[in-house]
Amino acid sequence: MSAPESGHRATEASQDEPTNFTFDHSQHRDSHYRRVPADVEKQDTPMSQSSASGISKEEEEEQAAQDLENNKERQENLRPTSTHHSLHQTNTNVSIAETLSLPRECMFVACICLAQFMTQASLGQTLAILHIIGDAFGLSDPAELSWLIAGYSLTVGTFILVAGRFGDVFGYKRMFMIGFAWFGLWSMIAGLAVYSNHVLFVFARVFTGIGPAICLPNGLAILGATYAPGPRKNMVFAMFGACAPGGSIVGAAFAGLFSLAWWPWTFWSFAIACFAIVGIGSLVIPDPPRKITQKWNTLRELAIELDLFGGLIGIIGLVLFNFAWNQAPIVGWQKAYVYVTLILGVLFILAFFYIELRVASAPLIPFSALNSDVSFVLICIACGWGCFGIWIYYTWQFLELLRYDTPLLATAQFAPVAISGALASVTTGFILAKVRPAVVMIIAMTCFTIGVILIGTAPVGQTYWAQTFVCIVVIPWGMDMSFPAATVILSNAVKKEHQGIGASLVNTLVNYSISIALGFAGTVEVHVNNGGETDSDELKGFRGAWYMAMGLAGLGLATSILFLFKGLWTDRQMARKRVAAAA
Repeated sequence: MSAPESGHRATEASQDEPTNFTFDHSQHRDSHYRRVPADVEKQDTPMSQSSASGISKEEEEEQAAQDLENNKERQENLRPTSTHHSLHQTNTNVSIAETLSLPRECMFVACICLAQFMTQASLGQTLAILHIIGDAFGLSDPAELSWLIAGYSLTVGTFILVAGRFGDVFGYKRMFMIGFAWFGLWSMIAGLAVYSNHVLFVFARVFTGIGPAICLPNGLAILGATYAPGPRKNMVFAMFGACAPGGSIVGAAFAGLFSLAWWPWTFWSFAIACFAIVGIGSLVIPDPPRKITQKWNTLRELAIELDLFGGLIGIIGLVLFNFAWNQAPIVGWQKAYVYVTLILGVLFILAFFYIELRVASAPLIPFSALNSDVSFVLICIACGWGCFGIWIYYTWQFLELLRYDTPLLATAQFAPVAISGALASVTTGFILAKVRPAVVMIIAMTCFTIGVILIGTAPVGQTYWAQTFVCIVVIPWGMDMSFPAATVILSNAVKKEHQGIGASLVNTLVNYSISIALGFAGTVEVHVNNGGETDSDELKGFRGAWYMAMGLAGLGLATSILFLFKGLWTDRQMARKRVAAAA
């Protein structure tokens, strides 16, 4: 039981009990005490009452026995155990985090942050050796290779909402552990695909994405339920976001090293690390109480509470929509199944919104929390992280295919991302409580825009220390300022019973935006690269994709500026109302 809950129950108990009581000191010495109401102590005995009323002896004895039983029952109800006593001494304002020792809190936060770290490490490890994996399976078409990245991000973004609801119902810690176990299992299968073909590898990568989809929202929900709103909570969320760039670099570095021997060890070693996290996390992560605790008599009632029908419709819609955009660059839009899939995806997504708004009794998305401020933030996140997905994929291709860098050298060139991202996250943790969220978003979107413009205009023969280095330093500020800000805003906007859902919305947009933006960029690339037969044509295709990213970043920047003006206008109107009320 968490400290806040304990204090709440103690308060309720004390309100129901009489306030006048005396202590039974023999019980108090053993940390138990008996509350005996003063009016019971002063109560006349049954004999004195019967004498005054002149009733018969039999009636006197019967009345005395009844009164004695009633008094005993009342005293039993008022006698709490030592546990009950401790509840009355609990401070209702103490968060779960404040009850943990410092070493355990550090290990607990580290385990939760590993969800973000490992999610990005899994992305980075595949990105770094993408062409080595492609050569092993005989894949050379860039559009086919992009599926190895987009498929993983697709399932990460698609299943997060459902996973967040499962955490609300079955417990955040339990789902967090299940997510890492799943993560490790399918990473191991991805390595074993070397004995089969690329179909199994793509299948394994798609299913691997379900693991972080479970870990991310439930890890963030654990943090949201463990820490009270304030600077400490802001800093913890900032640390969570800071792990993203470092995770991608570490994953890419180990992939480059293992590829020197045999690339499947990249995924097998990753699986071992996931299973180790399961063991350590089960010991150090606190288990916040479930926010939805009622019992279900039938599977139908459970399905309604989980909103399985709405979740299934939403997953189908997102998968179909994403599949159409990522498949079109490979086979072309002239294939009927591509645009049919796109139309069906749009219809399923519309059906999902209808179900959530009109049908579902326990919708996956708390639309009551989606006020205009939250909506502005989510649009910024979608644009900014879509830009990031295009930037990181095509920058890796630019370094390896046009500048002919090895995976390890390209990883070394990306290494400043980790340092810059950590600084951005710490800075964000300090300033979130001091400036408007709109200001944080403007800075983040500006960094996304500047970063992609720098790489999008960089000449192939230019030194790394010019535009490439600067963009690698700038982009993490967009990532690690937008993510913590949005997470804190959503976590504080929704009720505690919806912490998993609030965390899910941010992560859904982050990862789904990466995947769908790659589909958009791939479509642009294949239409402008003239088949990509020469380095010049390949560069033309990359620049087309980067221009797409510039448009997304610019849209995010414009939205964040509108967000700021809206906030200023709202504050001005509120000030006028206060002045009018005072007058």
